[in-house]
Amino acid sequence: MSRPRLLDTIVAQATPRGLGAVALVRLSGPRSWEIAAGMMAEAGNAQGNGNPLREWPVRSGRLRTLYRPGTREAIDQALVSVFRAPASYTGEDVVEIYTHGSLSIPTEVVEGCRVLGARVAEAGEFTQRAYLNGKMDLTQAEAVDDIVRAASPRARAVALRQLDRGLSRRIARLRSELIGLAARLVHHIDFPEEDDAPVPVANIAAEADGVMGRIDRLLATAPAGELLREGATVVLAGPPNAGKSSLFNALVGSERAIVTAEPGTTRDAIEAVVAMDGFPFRLVDTAGLREGESGIERMGIEIAHRYLDEADAIIFCREVGDANGAKGWREAEWKGWREWRCPVVSVRTKWDLAGRKMVPDGDEIPVSAHSGEGLAALKDRLGSMIFGGLTRGGREVGGVVTNRRQADHLRVARRELESFAGALRKGIPGEFASTHLKSAESALEEIVGVVGEEEILDRVFGDFCIGK
Repeated sequence: MSRPRLLDTIVAQATPRGLGAVALVRLSGPRSWEIAAGMMAEAGNAQGNGNPLREWPVRSGRLRTLYRPGTREAIDQALVSVFRAPASYTGEDVVEIYTHGSLSIPTEVVEGCRVLGARVAEAGEFTQRAYLNGKMDLTQAEAVDDIVRAASPRARAVALRQLDRGLSRRIARLRSELIGLAARLVHHIDFPEEDDAPVPVANIAAEADGVMGRIDRLLATAPAGELLREGATVVLAGPPNAGKSSLFNALVGSERAIVTAEPGTTRDAIEAVVAMDGFPFRLVDTAGLREGESGIERMGIEIAHRYLDEADAIIFCREVGDANGAKGWREAEWKGWREWRCPVVSVRTKWDLAGRKMVPDGDEIPVSAHSGEGLAALKDRLGSMIFGGLTRGGREVGGVVTNRRQADHLRVARRELESFAGALRKGIPGEFASTHLKSAESALEEIVGVVGEEEILDRVFGDFCIGK
């Protein structure tokens, strides 16, 4: 966003459009109070008596009637609150107008503000202004969007820690360590003639290795952190009539998939988004895997294969039956199931039908959709398997990598740091090796937005909701 556009006063509805008890319209910018006063003015007095909002106590609401600009036609009775810069969400003068949540009232209020000189805000522009005005860094701004989109309690909790500078603090510590390395390198360069230099080059390279290890530990959170945003895709697979649909329904908590005793009834993929152990999952029930079928069932099996190729984890279902596994199942009928590239949880379904002498194979989880046995263990296994990178020693990590932008910059920092240490060990003069150290520091700065091009900022904030 260019600086001239920061001089605009912007307006938008900050709550979802539709029927509700309350709707929020937000103004931000140098003319916010003036425009809001105009919305409360009687006809023939477009600006009201001076600008009464300047005399209002901040962060306290007052009930006022809103009018269409230039008329005596009332729009609504609304609760109006003012916030004085820089003590506001955006760091600018802000007015928040709480109207009744009808389909038309917030739209009319936004239009009235536009007539009086406000510009309708672009997606994410309020939060972008908060970032540009120093109210938050870029990782905190991304956390705002993550909170809005959080589909599970754990996703929300991680986003709140990010908003509280969880990741920012880890990046700041890494950057501080790089600055320390640069200082010790300068000390070494300043004393090249000494037999016992203040900080030997080998020690500096070893310290760089330690920082790389800490970057690696932070990068290890990226796969799970990114899945928190959209949910991990978990596909139920196995032979026909292995209890996949019953297990799917039990995990979802409703009858989403048709369950019959006839094999091959699932012909298409059925999806549901659920939270298990607080983590977000996208469960997919698929057609039973077998060869030799034709027609519509064959098409269903092909769809299953496509989902399996893209899965983040697979629940492989085998029905309780003979000692060799699923009834009528021959692993040769689908040779590649042990070679899937993602983690596989093997379960023995219909465990309530098992005899007392029946025992699961290896780490196989016995489950029963009918009695609920084993469901908690299955959810726990999936959570630890996919999102285990977000915990350490049984405790949740304070700051994690939650998107590809952050991960990409961390990888650049690590690569430059590796080049820096390698250059020192090869005897390259510190003056030249230090260029890699500076590049690593710049990569870390881009994560929190100390530096950032307009195109990058537009991409970050472009996915936000209007009004946020």
